[in-house]
Amino acid sequence: MTKDAKTPPNLIVFTDLDGTLLDHDTYSWAAAAPAIEKMQALNIPLVLASSKTAAEIAPLRDTLGFAHVPAIVENGAGILAAGASGAVGGTAHAEILAVLSALPAALSDGFSGFTQWGTDGIARDTGLSPAQAALAAQRQFSEPGRWHGAEADLPRFLAALADHGIRAKQGGRYLTLSHGATKADQMTTIVTDLSKGATTLALGDAPNDVEMLEAADFGVIVKNSHGADMPVLTGEASGRISRTTLEGPAGWNLSVLALIQKMEEKG
Repeated sequence: MTKDAKTPPNLIVFTDLDGTLLDHDTYSWAAAAPAIEKMQALNIPLVLASSKTAAEIAPLRDTLGFAHVPAIVENGAGILAAGASGAVGGTAHAEILAVLSALPAALSDGFSGFTQWGTDGIARDTGLSPAQAALAAQRQFSEPGRWHGAEADLPRFLAALADHGIRAKQGGRYLTLSHGATKADQMTTIVTDLSKGATTLALGDAPNDVEMLEAADFGVIVKNSHGADMPVLTGEASGRISRTTLEGPAGWNLSVLALIQKMEEKG
């Protein structure tokens, strides 16, 4: 190493997808390409952390060039191992559907999810292509959907699910039902496996990213005017958590590049 050479930052980046790394409307990550390329050059792991299924995340992870890095799937309900093609396994999704079907109709009728919609309905609601919607339908751990019942009934619906050990987390688009593991829970496991002592950066745009943002050394709330409002987080007062002014991948790109530069300058 030459005298002026910089030591690559010991950094792991965790990122939400829709509305964060991926544009809300087009699902494109093109605006984040400079930061992605910088991370590849410095061998900085990119951990995708999304409510998307393993079947959806595996090909995207390959395209981004991070197939060698584990990913967090279905809102933290599972981990897609490095190099895995998509299938993770388990019976959690079937158990969630069984609980939904057993709830009183006055509650269950207020919620509709991906399984009820089918591939065509998922494609219509998300804007995904039929092929992409088919991947999104391959749920293993969770059930995303929308609450369209009376707002007054939503707390009762959530409480009934909680009685069966099921949590509901609001994302940028959907209310996702799962058995409770979060992106932050899986982040701890992945950091231990990848590089204990690494600095962690987490980026997200929705309430279901809050735990991950607060658990990371640095958090970035990516602007998404289409999603649910993000609360003010504790780390914002100290500057540990910041907000972008640009939306989606454009804001993501600037934030990641800025932290890498800061870490390089510190040496």
